[in-house]
Amino acid sequence: MDSGRSVKFTGLDNAIMGEISRDSSKGIWQALIPVFRMPADTDLKSYQPAQPGTYRLQDKAIVFTPDTPFVKGRIYFMRYYRFGGTDNMWDYVRGKSKLGRIPYTDLVF
Repeated sequence: MDSGRSVKFTGLDNAIMGEISRDSSKGIWQALIPVFRMPADTDLKSYQPAQPGTYRLQDKAIVFTPDTPFVKGRIYFMRYYRFGGTDNMWDYVRGKSKLGRIPYTDLVF
């Protein structure tokens, strides 16, 4: 984090970052790696509105700067959607995956 103003995400595939950065669609980054404020009841994480802000590429990272500064002491998270298609039929049978849901990982900061 940058003095509570920005957060930098690294480790994303460079080829994917390059392809997405060429996309002219406004809000593409927010659709793929949205940032949220952690609710008091963590069971409600999926119902939070995305934190508005701007995304930019910097070196091999994505930097997110919210419209309003992060609040010191508050917890935020970034939801990274995994569009890799690695689920197979047995994941659905075992209940690990559900039809119509995209798997994701929440990274807390």
